[in-house]
Amino acid sequence: STGDSWGIFTFLCAALCNLPALPALNCSEELGAGQSIQQTYDLTRYLEHQLRTLAGTYLNYLGPPFNEPDFNPPRLARAERVPSATVDLDLWRGLTDNARLAANYRAYSRLLCYLRVLDGQVGTAELRHRLAHFCASLQGLVLSIGGVMSSLGYPLPTGPAGPPPPPGTPMAPNDFLKKMDDFWLLKELQTWLWRSAKDFNRLKKKVPPAVVTLQLEVRGF
Repeated sequence: STGDSWGIFTFLCAALCNLPALPALNCSEELGAGQSIQQTYDLTRYLEHQLRTLAGTYLNYLGPPFNEPDFNPPRLARAERVPSATVDLDLWRGLTDNARLAANYRAYSRLLCYLRVLDGQVGTAELRHRLAHFCASLQGLVLSIGGVMSSLGYPLPTGPAGPPPPPGTPMAPNDFLKKMDDFWLLKELQTWLWRSAKDFNRLKKKVPPAVVTLQLEVRGF
């Protein structure tokens, strides 16, 4: 009947009005240092792979003896302008995480300056394209390392270690020494990337990965 229906409706309204507030689950992912370190590690490994292809092409462009597998010349004094990755591993591992990250940030910033000069001097379109692509990836690595430092609460270095080479300025007085500069630039890049991959692999084991948290939002009727 109409009376019964109205009674049921009134009862339901009263029941709903007296229900306690229901918590709503809101799932959100905290993207912190762990994910930033993982992304930087992945980018470092990608650059290692990319450099192997680039170095092979570039050393063939330089010609003998630079493209010979057993060519291992002594490092010239003038090559010291390129940041060296040659350091005692125990000494390197003894540094704080902040010090290692800052050293990586400065080194890649400076290496990038030299690579851009190199990009403007090569003679083939294919090699220029590969160098430009590698420079873009390396710039991404510099930014990614900066992101890791920020996420860990470390200040960014104020600038690269030492002044960059002047744009368009020849780096060597003759062609052979210029090729030696290029050879050492690629060699140091290879060593830096190899060591950086190990650095970020160790660092990501120290920092927990991104976690999923449940946030409770109280919503009433």
